[in-house]
Parts: sequence; structure tokens; C-alpha cells
Amino acid sequence: MATTAASSLQMATARPCISSSHRASGLSTAMLNGNFKVASWTKLSCACHISSVQSFQRCFTSSSMKLDKFVTKAMAGVSDNKPVSGLPINLKGKRAFIAGVADDNGYGWAIAKSLAAAGAEILVGTWVPALNIFESSLRRGKFDESRVLPDGSLMEITKVYPLDAVFDNPEDVPEEIKTNKRYAGSSNWTVQEAAECVKNDFGSIDVLVHSLANGPEVVKPLLETSRKGYLAAISASSYSYVSLLKHFLPIINPGGSSISLTYIASERIIPGYGGGMSSAKAALESDTRVLAFEAGRKKGIRVNTISAGPLRSRAAKAIGFIDMMIDYSSANAPLEKELSAEEVGNTAAFLASPLASAITGGVIYVDNGLNAMGVGVDSPIFENLNIPKAQH
Repeated sequence: MATTAASSLQMATARPCISSSHRASGLSTAMLNGNFKVASWTKLSCACHISSVQSFQRCFTSSSMKLDKFVTKAMAGVSDNKPVSGLPINLKGKRAFIAGVADDNGYGWAIAKSLAAAGAEILVGTWVPALNIFESSLRRGKFDESRVLPDGSLMEITKVYPLDAVFDNPEDVPEEIKTNKRYAGSSNWTVQEAAECVKNDFGSIDVLVHSLANGPEVVKPLLETSRKGYLAAISASSYSYVSLLKHFLPIINPGGSSISLTYIASERIIPGYGGGMSSAKAALESDTRVLAFEAGRKKGIRVNTISAGPLRSRAAKAIGFIDMMIDYSSANAPLEKELSAEEVGNTAAFLASPLASAITGGVIYVDNGLNAMGVGVDSPIFENLNIPKAQH
């Protein structure tokens, strides 16, 4: 079973899950009288081009409280001669490998954009059967609109590598995969080979991102999931991260960062998220803690996972109830708004930056606060309570 890009809900079917989305990169927050001043990332400029950034606000009011989005400053280039205000994220001179990018519509793409806007060089690993379509779309400009960075330039992907993270090395690949026409013409796509190719091409990286998940029986309840389907979900969605970090660790520069994507089904019951995928996400989070210790002690590498809320990606739509999950989140989360992929991308850029130098082994929730809720406040049971609503 080939590994596919992680979906917004972190749900993957047997179909390739293709990642992506918007992004920005530096995170700087100005606080004034309890109100956060915010800038839409699409209007932000790199410091190397414009010395100041005008803030654009979007307020969400509940009772007397106002909550705005964070001011995000993308530092694609920083002048050594000009002081920079705030705490900008500057990843210039850094190189990132994002595993699980196969289109422009998901969290993997969003993370790539945020890292690029912060100045990082971008390498991606794409599921082999989706490789030709992805590279063709890049060449033909189909992703150009989605590639636009805050300074108006287009995100550049330095190199696209074929990757199937279900297989650690060539010896693991069964004959039916080797002879499968969807893999014809591609080589060096196991995890070990991909890491070796990156080493040969670039020597080292600074950021490793795992945006992969696949559950061939995700639509089945756990009690109806086969052993084969369960183990396939674990292999593609959690062990693939262990394998990636194992093989890339030797070429990650000391002080680097590794990031994965998880989902709240790891710790809460989400009906419809079956096939062993909830178990796979729980394993991923547990492995994050252990890997943080081992990689931290060995090379000073920080390891974190982002628990992202639902997103209308192509992968999530394949599950069938993503719209319902987004509506549920908007109605019940402390922040009554739809989550954007760029917000996840911005968090990844923060975690990859020196600003997060003491953060490792963590599950970082980026879900408008839904993880904090104990009940669904949109239930008729609570209709007589004076629950505040956001004033848009």
C-alpha cells in the first residue's frame, strides 16, 4: 500500500492523499489592551523589499472580548544593515524536505509555502504514482496562483523527489510494486534511497516534515477493520515517520527541526475515522515524544507534531464528511471560524525556527481551540444557555 499525502482531517483512503495550501512564515504578535493586531499574510511583504508592514485586522468578538489573528511576517530575506522589529521568523539559508506534497491543496503545501516565505529552500517528496501529474502541473503553471508568496514572488521548489514511505529500502519492495506501471520510470524512491539522493544532491537539510497518511480501510469501524488494513494504516501513517527520521537524521544539521501532522482522533472518539487511523495517530504522537528524546540527545534535533483541525482538502473530501466536520468545528470551537491551511503552515514555520528552540516532544494544537471543548455547544440541550456567539 503506497503512502499518500496527509489529509486535512489526517484521514487517508487507499487513494493518494495530496497535500497543500497557503502559507506564510514569521510569527510576530503585537498586544495592545488585550487585543491582538493582525495582518493577512497575503498582504505581507518580505523585509528585504519593504521595511514596514501594514496590519490588516480581522476581529472575532465574543461578548466584550476581541480576538484577532497573529501578525505574520515572512522573512524571505533580511538585510544585515536594517534592524527588524518584532520577532520575525527568518529561515534564510535553511533547507527543508517536506514528505507528502502532491498538489497545492493541503497542509504539506501550506507548510512548504510558510517555510519558503521565511526564506528556506524547499525540497519535496511526492508519492510515486502522483509524481508525473504533480511535476507536470508545476511546469504548466497550474499551481502558480497557489505559489504566490507575501512579496509577490512565486515559491520555488528546488527539487521534487519520488517517495513511497511505506518502503524503507529496495529489499522491502514486493515484485508487484516493482512491476506496477504506476511506478514505471521512477527509481530511488524508498526512504533510504530518497535520503541518500538528498545527501548526494545537497549534503544536508535543516527541517524535515512528515505530511503522510494512508488508511485503506479508513471508512470501516474499528470492529470491522482487518489486521491487514490496521497494520497498513500504522505502517503508512506512523512508522513512516520513524523511518523518515531514522534515515534523514544523519543529514539533518544540529539544532534542526522535525515536524509531523496528527489529528485529535488520537485521543478522542471521532466516528467515521476508522480503519486503525485513530490508533496510527496515537502511535505517531507517542513516537513523537520518544523521537524527541532520542534525536534531541543524539543531534539536538527538535521533534514536534501539529494536531490540525479539519480542512477542505481533496484527501479529506474523499472521506465523505469533511464539510460536516468543518461545520461542527466552527460551531463548537472557542474561535468561530474556519481553519485555514496557512495557519498550520505558519505554526510549522514557527516550530522550525529558533523562536521554538526549547519546544520539543510536543503536540501543538492548531484547531481554533476545539481540542479544549468537552461538549458540543451547538446541541439543543444548551439552547437555553446564553452561550456567546462571535460578532463578525
